[in-house]
Amino acid sequence: MREPRILIFAVPENSREANKKMEQFGCKLKFGEARWHIPGGDNEVEMEDFSREADALVGTSIRSSPITRRVLEANPNLRVIAKCTVGTDDIDVEAATELGILVCHAPTESNCWGVAEGTVSMILTKLKQQRERDRAIKQGKWKNEEHYGTYLGQRLSDGYPGITLGLIGLGRIGARVAQLFAPWNFKILAHDPYIEDERFLRNGTIKTNMDRLLEKSDVVSLHCVNNAETRNLINDTSFKKMKSTALFVNTSRGKNVDEQALIHALQNDIIAGACLDAFWDEPIADDSPFRSMGDKVLLSGHMISYNHNSGLGPGYAWATDAVIQALAGEIPNNVFNPEVIERWTKRFGKKSILPTNTAPPNHPGYGPPQI
Repeated sequence: MREPRILIFAVPENSREANKKMEQFGCKLKFGEARWHIPGGDNEVEMEDFSREADALVGTSIRSSPITRRVLEANPNLRVIAKCTVGTDDIDVEAATELGILVCHAPTESNCWGVAEGTVSMILTKLKQQRERDRAIKQGKWKNEEHYGTYLGQRLSDGYPGITLGLIGLGRIGARVAQLFAPWNFKILAHDPYIEDERFLRNGTIKTNMDRLLEKSDVVSLHCVNNAETRNLINDTSFKKMKSTALFVNTSRGKNVDEQALIHALQNDIIAGACLDAFWDEPIADDSPFRSMGDKVLLSGHMISYNHNSGLGPGYAWATDAVIQALAGEIPNNVFNPEVIERWTKRFGKKSILPTNTAPPNHPGYGPPQI
């Protein structure tokens, strides 16, 4: 029996220990090319060739060279694709499911909480005009009247007239944002068609539909995965429904938003501002309109989750265990496309291709709890 082969298509930082673990389980590792990350490249043929003998694919985000159906079809014995991030928008999950391949992701607590904290910090920075006040002082000004009030000219402490926050998505991150804003007495609206009513109540939010949320919210914050349903979920029609004084926040995925519609909304004062950590193409171009919008936008380079002891390390450890378990014929506990499990089990269940003297890691209940 040949050793299991794993293609690490996008190498995360601090990956030495996890890679060593896969090698200890008898796996042969092959590493993707750094140029696959360069925006605008066409690397599908090369990635297909790399994947021909791969029993597993693992890595971090690779939006510039996504894992396409063609790459997935390169080896009919491919068992699993494991991401060390929560997002799977760079994988053709529908094709993987059709082909009977597990897709695993890593919604680690450290990263989820980092995104929620970063979202809150961006919103408060914008509402309280902290950047503007800091710059005024450094320019020799003192108590600049332009920066006396908050971004919306409303009080943040007593809840009246108060600020209405609209959360699109009430999963781990959206719920945590609601919890963190609870002491500020925000009125919090939430829309999520896949969440039970009890979760809205438990997190102090008011369940509503998308149109009402957009129309009534002073701050609209997006917290959903990227898939065919959410592609361009927020678009020109959405921005026209929002208040002209509204702040739009996206710390989820860039392709959830029609970026050209957002640029138009900001340039034409259809909405007042935006906080953005995710973009359609990353890094954004040197001539991106976002770079010339000044204080109207607050930008971050898709790193809002980064805290001490967060980043990709915890997720890569989880992805590594998922790969080893799948190669051992076991179902990992972080499968993103659970509808494939029955078919996968018929093909690979209890059929290990690991050396006989190894046993897969077993972490029952591992991962972030639902809140």
